[in-house]
Amino acid sequence: MTDNDLAFSAAPSVTTELPGPLARDLIDRDKRVVSPALGRVYPLVVKRAAGMYVEDLDGNRFLDLNAGIAVAATGHCHPDVVGAIETQSRSYLHYCSSDFHVPVYTEVCERLAEMSPMSDQVKVYLGNSGTEAVEAALKLARYATGRPNVIAFHGSFHGRTAGSLSLTASKGKYRSGFGAPMPGVHHAPYAGADGLTGAAWIESVLFRHVTEPGDVAAIVVEPLQGEGGYIVPPDGWLADLRALCDRYGILLVADEVQSGIGRTGTMWAIDPSGVEPDLMCVGKGLASGLPLSALVTRDRYCTWGPGKHGSTFGGNPVACAAAVVTLDLVAESLTANAAAVGDHFMERLRDLASRQALITDVRGRGLMIGVEFIDGDTAKAVEQAAFREGLLVLTCGERTVRIAPPLVIDQQQADVGADLFDRACRRVVGRL
Repeated sequence: MTDNDLAFSAAPSVTTELPGPLARDLIDRDKRVVSPALGRVYPLVVKRAAGMYVEDLDGNRFLDLNAGIAVAATGHCHPDVVGAIETQSRSYLHYCSSDFHVPVYTEVCERLAEMSPMSDQVKVYLGNSGTEAVEAALKLARYATGRPNVIAFHGSFHGRTAGSLSLTASKGKYRSGFGAPMPGVHHAPYAGADGLTGAAWIESVLFRHVTEPGDVAAIVVEPLQGEGGYIVPPDGWLADLRALCDRYGILLVADEVQSGIGRTGTMWAIDPSGVEPDLMCVGKGLASGLPLSALVTRDRYCTWGPGKHGSTFGGNPVACAAAVVTLDLVAESLTANAAAVGDHFMERLRDLASRQALITDVRGRGLMIGVEFIDGDTAKAVEQAAFREGLLVLTCGERTVRIAPPLVIDQQQADVGADLFDRACRRVVGRL
């Protein structure tokens, strides 16, 4: 089978037990040498991938509805992205952008500035990962405001390095055993929680009992919460946060690491709200699988000077070359495709929910869809059953399965995915 055959195959195909013999051998080798910190979800051992499909070492083919956790925005090994990588690789692989000028670094920053949700002038910093973008945002917010405290939200995921981990509040195990988090970080309920949430809770509880607003540098928020369960805030919720920040001189930081780059059917998940952030963190889909992230900042808050922040590898030329093509593809067609196919996929899943008592909610925007189940054990069982059917999905939140495929998915592939997801649900309830 050629890569082209793999990319355009009509359906997944599982022909061995899972894992198969070659996969089992690799998994045994892996256990002997790889850190146990990596929490593998199911025994997928990737040999190659193209478009919407992933093939394992034993020749089993899977329809990918998680895109390497929302990373493969243009599909696996998009020929235009691969071509850009190859071209850049023949020129040079690396030169430290913190100390010297790399043209393609500038080009990525120009593209992101043009696509920014901020209406005024911005500056862009490039890193390697989402957590690095968040760390940069933390440093800059404190530096620009001279204030010590930061507010994030319950259910949020912003990374697992020391600073970003202090903001992360999606799972207790992420913090357990690592000592005290970074001081000055406070958390508020995200949209969807019972009672007051967001700006109302911050003003009536945090500002009354914990920290004065004049000590708060930033509020960091996912415009559509990812790891916490693919939660979509109601109309006006983000606008209320913006108004709160404006009232007290607090910077609003939008973490678009998972939700950005066209995934929700708009370039940024914050776009439909009409809210403009002061800082924005970008990652995951930015370079179609190569390590690259960005911090986009209103120019008036980008007050730090040379040497205040940097990275040896951030904005690597090869990753930047991939990002230029990725951003072009997303702007030209893939954002619109995410909106159209996402609406169709959501309809299919809501129809399934009407017939399947295990499912309690289907929500999301574009190709960032959460299917909520009656409990966490059921969600995990469906995740595992989907793998056995040749479908790659991943849980999030307390009881949700996320649907976040490459943005190149077409309606036929969405229908195949919905049918296989239906089969997985029926397997869990014993109807297959």
